[in-house]
Amino acid sequence: MTQKLAIKAIIGLGNPGPKFYNTRHNIGFRILDTLAQTHGGVWHKKNEMEYAEVTIGNDHVMLIKPQTFMNNSGRVVPSLLKKDIKTENILVVHDELEKPFGNVSIKMGGSAKGHNGLRSIITACGPDFPRLRFGIARPLNKEDVPDYVLTNFSENADGLEQAIAHAVKTITDLFA
Repeated sequence: MTQKLAIKAIIGLGNPGPKFYNTRHNIGFRILDTLAQTHGGVWHKKNEMEYAEVTIGNDHVMLIKPQTFMNNSGRVVPSLLKKDIKTENILVVHDELEKPFGNVSIKMGGSAKGHNGLRSIITACGPDFPRLRFGIARPLNKEDVPDYVLTNFSENADGLEQAIAHAVKTITDLFA
């Protein structure tokens, strides 16, 4: 992505609670936790979200972790739109089955490709928002996907923190 994005809010996708924290589906929460820690953000709870406000570069950014469970992540979007944050100013951080573990990329727009969290966000605001796609790799059998995304990173546990740090740097570089 060559153009500078004017990001005002970052939504990390995941499921609330300690039971889900280390699962593949929660990589959005994990990346936002590291981003908040790196930039001095403090988490607060309001309605159906946890949020932290940080400054990255010269930009004030709101970090958001929906507390609605993955399939209803889009319920946080109306509160952002009321704050005059446009869809194209919202970066969504999510797990991506179609990428190898730890592979990170920024993509503008697109479909949900079966990701229920993305589907919920798209329903709330349309498909034209930037996404940080964090590769979790795909299991061999398609029917294993629902269980796979809800299991902990195991085979890649050693490289997980390094991959999260890479994702945080990728986000931070968007503000350079």
